Amino acid sequence: MTGMEYLFLLLPEGLVTVFALVGLIFGAICGNRVTRGVDGIAILGLTLALICMFCPIHTHNDFGTMATYAFNNMFVDDGFARFIKALILIASIMSIMLASLHNWSRDEERFEYSVLILFATLGMMLMVSATSMISLYVALELQSLPLYVLATIRRDDMRSSEAGLKYFVLGALASGLLLYGISLLYGYTGSVDFVELAGHLKVAGTPPLGIVFGMVFVCAALAFKVSAVPFHMWTPDVYEGAPTPVTAFFASAPKLAALALFTRVLLLPLGGLSHQWMQIIVFIAVASMLLGSFAGLMQSNLKRLLAYSAIANVGYALVGLACVSKQGVEGLLIYLTIYFLNTLGVFAVILCLKRRNRMVEEITDLSGLARTNPLIALAMTVFMFSLAGVPPLAGFFGKYFIFLAAVNAKMVPLAVIGVLTSVVACYYYIRIIKVMYFDDTATPIDSVPGFGVKAVLAVTALSMLLFTFWPAPVVDSAVRAAKSLVGG
Repeated sequence: MTGMEYLFLLLPEGLVTVFALVGLIFGAICGNRVTRGVDGIAILGLTLALICMFCPIHTHNDFGTMATYAFNNMFVDDGFARFIKALILIASIMSIMLASLHNWSRDEERFEYSVLILFATLGMMLMVSATSMISLYVALELQSLPLYVLATIRRDDMRSSEAGLKYFVLGALASGLLLYGISLLYGYTGSVDFVELAGHLKVAGTPPLGIVFGMVFVCAALAFKVSAVPFHMWTPDVYEGAPTPVTAFFASAPKLAALALFTRVLLLPLGGLSHQWMQIIVFIAVASMLLGSFAGLMQSNLKRLLAYSAIANVGYALVGLACVSKQGVEGLLIYLTIYFLNTLGVFAVILCLKRRNRMVEEITDLSGLARTNPLIALAMTVFMFSLAGVPPLAGFFGKYFIFLAAVNAKMVPLAVIGVLTSVVACYYYIRIIKVMYFDDTATPIDSVPGFGVKAVLAVTALSMLLFTFWPAPVVDSAVRAAKSLVGG
């Protein structure tokens, strides 16, 4: 490939970079009074990048079905990467829309919010295309550093500062684990390239103990990034302490990128160690489903409840990865698509509502919502039933594809645990519906949605309903993306 072809290959990432720099310069010159303008710049840049994802530069690439490597095999453009990048871009656009025109009071507005989301999105896009441990680590840190700042963007809020500090300290620990694991893999194989690592690790025989330890450290670091048990401890505190629009972003795009990176790393360079890492993935999947489902029963804060729900949902997603099959990857991609739309919809509902001039955060704050705001209560009901996996909503089909892959991979006990924990989790989802429709309240709930919040709420709610009748676009795209990663 020529240098110009390399640049076209990176056009979506290049657009995100350019618009991030333009927004940064514009905001630095004009200050926080142009926050809305910077939001518009960010949304425009992300939208153009999203359009580029569906415009293949190379006609032989068939929208990324075939893999195209670049930059000394440190970057790949394939169907899997394009599928996840499209989801990341959509999640980032929706996250900015949730914050724009509504969330911040005038003295809290920060133009840096959209700029930081752009830089984090750039890191995520590079993460899912990384085919070298070096590019993987650089992209991961490019994603993580803006997230640390976003968690503390409300500088005068003690909870926000505490959340950011916890996230930073534990994130630095995870980065150290990742680097140590990479150094062990490099020391025993002499390479950091995914393809070369896969070749070394597919050699017959028992792998050296050092390679197994390296694999364990890499898995531990990536498990932190997806907030899987036992590396979940930061999630409830950060979700609760960070500003609500920031939490909405944390619950969507970074989860997509981290799970996609986890999948690529385990199935490609570490594919030869699948018998070893499968045990780890099964353990953290089961532990995440159990802890997320049972710990959520005791929560009264909405954001902490959603944090434990996210932990449980990561466990369900990892079931697909544990299958080590094309069908498992397909189920994982379908599940991630449904999950991020569902989660952003729930946060859109939360950001619609105020009680006594403060954002609702406690489950009891939703008391009587069905009488004062029936449409918003109906949307929340759709999201709760979908997260619970109640048919015929989209969430049911997400879990169906995951558990079907587990059954076909002869991992029936894992599927059974998933079904049982889903039943347990139904309690706290249905509890929210009960509070909205059957509890009385003396204080009315104010509905103050801006255009961005209403747009996200409408799109996500309709998506949960439409998937039942028209699943083909998501399912077909997921099948092609999985084929580009694992073949078959």
